Amino acid sequence: MRIAVDLTKCQGYAQCAFLAPEVFRIQGDEALTYDPDPDEAQRIKIRRAAAACPVQAISLEHTDGPNESQHPEGRPGTAGVAGDGHGNSFKKTGRIVIVGASLTGLHAAERLREEGFTGPLTLVGEEPHEPYDRPPLSKQLLAGTMSSADTSLPQRRDIAATWRLGVAATGLDLRAKHVRLADGSRVGFDKVLIATGLRSRPWPNPAEAALEGVLTLRTREDASKLRQFLAGRPRRVLVIGAGFIGCEVASVCRELGLPVTVAEAGPAPLVAALGGTIGAIAGDLQLEKGVDLRCGVRVTSLEGDAAGQLRRAVLSDGTTVEADVAVAALGSVRNVEWLADSGLACGVWGVACDAGCRAFDANGLVTDDVFVAGDIARAPQPMYGYQFLAMEHWGNAISQAEVAAHNMVSRETERWPHLAVPQFWSVQFGTEIKSVGVPSAADEVAIVQGSVVQRRFLAVYGYKGRIVAAVAFNQNKWLEFYEPLIEQAAPFPPAFHHVDESADGHAVPAGFRPAVSPTQDATVVVTGHDPNERRARLTHPAAGDTPSRRPAETAQRSKEHSL
Repeated sequence: MRIAVDLTKCQGYAQCAFLAPEVFRIQGDEALTYDPDPDEAQRIKIRRAAAACPVQAISLEHTDGPNESQHPEGRPGTAGVAGDGHGNSFKKTGRIVIVGASLTGLHAAERLREEGFTGPLTLVGEEPHEPYDRPPLSKQLLAGTMSSADTSLPQRRDIAATWRLGVAATGLDLRAKHVRLADGSRVGFDKVLIATGLRSRPWPNPAEAALEGVLTLRTREDASKLRQFLAGRPRRVLVIGAGFIGCEVASVCRELGLPVTVAEAGPAPLVAALGGTIGAIAGDLQLEKGVDLRCGVRVTSLEGDAAGQLRRAVLSDGTTVEADVAVAALGSVRNVEWLADSGLACGVWGVACDAGCRAFDANGLVTDDVFVAGDIARAPQPMYGYQFLAMEHWGNAISQAEVAAHNMVSRETERWPHLAVPQFWSVQFGTEIKSVGVPSAADEVAIVQGSVVQRRFLAVYGYKGRIVAAVAFNQNKWLEFYEPLIEQAAPFPPAFHHVDESADGHAVPAGFRPAVSPTQDATVVVTGHDPNERRARLTHPAAGDTPSRRPAETAQRSKEHSL
C-alpha cells in the first residue's frame, strides 16, 4: 500500500506516530517523517492513524475495497454528472488532455473523475515515471532513509487514463486542438490542462556544469545521483544558493557528518522567501549546526582536474572552496518553451490565467478550453492587491489542480475561483519551518509568540497595517489561527494577547527587496487598424533570460513545490 501526508496541514500532534510508530515518526519537536510504502501488515494501524489525524492530512492509495473507493457524489460541492445537455454531454464524451504527469496532473485527473467526467483522459509526461512526490528528494532520499521508488504518489482512485510517459510536449495548436509530442504524434483534445511545471536552473557555464560532481536537484535521477555522491564521503559539499532546496541539502549533509559550505549572494539564507530579518535567524541555525555559511558572495567559477572531476570553486571575494560535490540551487525555470507558438500569454513568468485557472491568450482574452495549474500558472490573487502571482508550493499544486479540474467540467455559473491561502513547509537543521500567506508581500514583521533564542517562535508579517502572512519555526500548531486573519485583512501588528507571548514583539522591517513585476520585460507587437483586426503578438525571451524580479517569485517552491 502507499500513503501520502499533506504536510501543509500537519501540525505535529503525533497521533499517527502513537498509533502506527513503525510508519510515522516525529523528527525534532514537530516535523513528521513517514514511510510512504509501508508493509501491508500495517494497514489497520495506518487506517486508524488516518482516521485519528485531527487535520485529516493522511491519504491512502485507492484499492478495490468498499470503504476506500471514492465516488463523485461523496465530495461536497461537486457538480456531479447532472446538468444541462451540453455539460452532461461533455462529461460523457469530451476529450481532456493533461500536459504534465505530476502532482498537479494526477490530482487534476482524480478530481475530474470525482466530478463525474467519464470521457477520454490522457496524461502526457516528459519523465518516464508516473507522478511522484518531490519534497522527499531533498530530505529522506538524500539521507538514505527512502528509496527513489518510495516517492511514487498514491493514487486515490482509478483514473482510467491513457499515459504518454517519457515523451515531451513540443507544441500546442489551439485551432486544430491538438498537442504535438516529441515523437511526432499528436493528441487531440476538447479541453487541455497545462501543468508542465518547472525545471532546475542549471549552472550557467556548460563546461563547468559538465564536471563530475556538479549537479542540480529536481528529479528522481538527480536525487539518486546526489545520494551516491554523498555516500562516497566527499571532502566537502558546496551548495550554491541558500533557498529552500539549498538549505535542505546542506541540512542533510550535516546529518550525515559531511563538511558543507553554502554560498549565498544575498545577506542571509531564505531572504527571498522569508525576508532578511527571519532569514538571519535561519542563518544562525546553520552556523550552530556547523555549516560554513558564506553570505554576500557569488561563485564565479568551478574548477576540475584533468579527469573532469570537480575540485574547487572560486568565489567573488577571492577565496576558494575545495569541494568534490557542488549542488547548484539557483532557482527554477518554467517549462513554457513548448507553448512559444500557441498564442497564449506565456513567457519566463509562466502562463497567465484568471482566478478560475483559464489561460489568457496574447490579446489578454480568457480562453474557454485551455486551463493552467501548478508551478507554471500565474494568476491574480485578490488578497494581495490582485497581483499576478506564481506559487511554487506543494499545497498550491493540489488546490489549484482541483479548482482547474472542477471548472473544466462545470457550467460558467458553477465555476470556482482559486482563493486558497498559500502555504509551504521545510524541514532543516532539526527545525520545521511553516508558512501561511505570502511573506514576500510584507514590509514589516513581528515575532509575536515563542522565543528566537529557543528556536521556537511565530512571526507575523504585515503590509501597510494588515496581516499578510505568518511563519512558524517549530511552532506550527498556532499557524492555523492566523489563516483567517490573513483572509480578513486583520490589523497589523496584532493588538491581542497571545499564548506564549514574545517579550520582543514589536514590528521591524521584514527585509525584502523591492518588488519588480516579472512581466515588465514582455515585448508585445500589435497589428491591425480596425477594432476587429487589432491583434497582439507576444515575442518570447529565452527561457533562461528570466527578467529581474523579486527572487521570492522563484525561491518559494515549491519543490513543494509543484509545482
